Amino acid sequence: MSDQHKASDPRGRRRREQRRLFWVVAIFLILGGGVAIAVVYGSRAVVLGSVCLLTGVGILALLWGILLLIERWVE
Repeated sequence: MSDQHKASDPRGRRRREQRRLFWVVAIFLILGGGVAIAVVYGSRAVVLGSVCLLTGVGILALLWGILLLIERWVE
């Protein structure tokens, strides 16, 4: 019975998929960006680069949260 409920809940499935995609993008941005910075500029630049990458992830999270609030307000 729970399988039928999951199949008939496209909004819940979409929210779960959006949350999963957000985390994949955030982790890829931090890890991939950190590795790219380390390769190009060296290991000492990774600290400052990581701070900038975390700031970027924070901005993405803020934008995602604003859009989520707007979506809930419209509903």
